[in-house]
Amino acid sequence: MLFNLNNRWFDFRDTTPSVVDKQEPIQGAIKVKLLFFGPLAEKLNQRTIDLSLSYGTTINQIIERFELSSMVSRGLVVALDGEIGVDLNSKVSDSSEIAFLPPVSGG
Repeated sequence: MLFNLNNRWFDFRDTTPSVVDKQEPIQGAIKVKLLFFGPLAEKLNQRTIDLSLSYGTTINQIIERFELSSMVSRGLVVALDGEIGVDLNSKVSDSSEIAFLPPVSGG
């Protein structure tokens, strides 16, 4: 499945997303799970993504890869392995779960 996020196409046909114009294998990769909630899940039409990354990848690098920086600055919260509000420079490890949580609204 292909989808467009911020004018950038992603390929999910093999369940491991990659940017269509940069499909290169990752040597010594780790696998992580991205979890999306609220409007972001609706926009992506996807609640979870299994992703292969290089060792030493940070949450910030994932945010940049998926062009989510503006959403983070508007209140999107990131959780790493169940810990909400982690340092975005934290490195992810094999089997990590990274959740992207929209700001709570209502009255």
